[in-house]
Amino acid sequence: MKVMHLSSSLKHDEAERGIYAITHAFMRAGHESIVIGAADEDSELVTRLLRDGTVYYKLPMPKKSWWALKNVFKLRKIIQEQRPHIIHVHSRTPAWVLHWALRPIPKKMRPKIVASIYGFYPMNSYSHALFYSDVIITASKSIDKYLKAKIAQKQEELNIQELPFSIICIKRGVDIRTYPYRHNSSIYWLHNVFSEYPELEHKKWLFFPTPIGAEYGQEWLIDILGNLQEKFPDIQVIIAEDLELTHTSQDIAHEEFTQRIHTLGLNNKVTFIGRRPPDMKEWLSSANIVLALANHPESIGMTALQAIHLGTPVVGWAKGAFADILTATYPQGLVKEESAIALCRAVKSHLQNRLRPAMTHEYTIEQTTAETLAVYQLLMPDCKLVKNDRHDNLVCIRIDD
Repeated sequence: MKVMHLSSSLKHDEAERGIYAITHAFMRAGHESIVIGAADEDSELVTRLLRDGTVYYKLPMPKKSWWALKNVFKLRKIIQEQRPHIIHVHSRTPAWVLHWALRPIPKKMRPKIVASIYGFYPMNSYSHALFYSDVIITASKSIDKYLKAKIAQKQEELNIQELPFSIICIKRGVDIRTYPYRHNSSIYWLHNVFSEYPELEHKKWLFFPTPIGAEYGQEWLIDILGNLQEKFPDIQVIIAEDLELTHTSQDIAHEEFTQRIHTLGLNNKVTFIGRRPPDMKEWLSSANIVLALANHPESIGMTALQAIHLGTPVVGWAKGAFADILTATYPQGLVKEESAIALCRAVKSHLQNRLRPAMTHEYTIEQTTAETLAVYQLLMPDCKLVKNDRHDNLVCIRIDD
């Protein structure tokens, strides 16, 4: 079997897309894999793909850019040369490029189409290309529930009885070999951290692993510090963001936040470590608590997942992906009432009692890859069930309409 993956980028979203993990398992099962993305051939991810034997094409299809349509003819040529059995599209812009690339090809000769949905996409014309698919994969329970509700509403409006595609939820998972349970950061790493951020030594770390923005909930950090610093004078908030930002869409939210913490005298309680630190695993595993406080429902919540698998407690709102993840793996971290009182109560309880998540076998990359490969197999009439090489058992799933 030959599967082609279409992505608008391979640079920043690999943790959520899991393209490498899927292609790696697919190649190990004896099949052929093709990936099309915007990354250079010398990038770390592409190097790993090529080492596995995956065929890679650099074909930029940037998100929300209709300039990507200039690659319609190039993509059609690649499809005609490679003749994949299945094309798995991972973003909306590539879905449109694919739609126009396949137009002249007779339907009987077209490959099967799988589309993955990674967010709460509006049901507008831009998202429409994803629905020219045989199977739609939703990347979390929250996305699955949202999509099915929106589609049911459209069906009722348009009086459509039967959908031309199937929907299945395949939750994004974490590589537990990369994020092992109770991972301990090295003395060398801690020494470097304390050298760069001396204010963190002998402190309790409350880690906020997201940038500052209107949707990320950084204002709740002020409530936590204001209410708990007297009882816990050694708490320190760590934010995965730069202290100074220029010429970005988040400048206003960032400036408001920094002004507030300075006005309230809390600036010495907040440490900025820079966006997307390369040692994110070490920060997650060393934190006393990881905070998941997004104001809008998160679609996947990857950093919360990584923290749970590392054994670090996560305190977050009971909505979106955070609700899915914490309900299944660590319900002690759920904050059901979205208020400062409830949030501070949860943080206080964790600081006093040193609660930790138990080891979990939920939300693993092995589950994600096995279930994705099973979808590919079910789309082919002569398929066999896929063996999960890690657990050596057969994986079978049912695709629900």
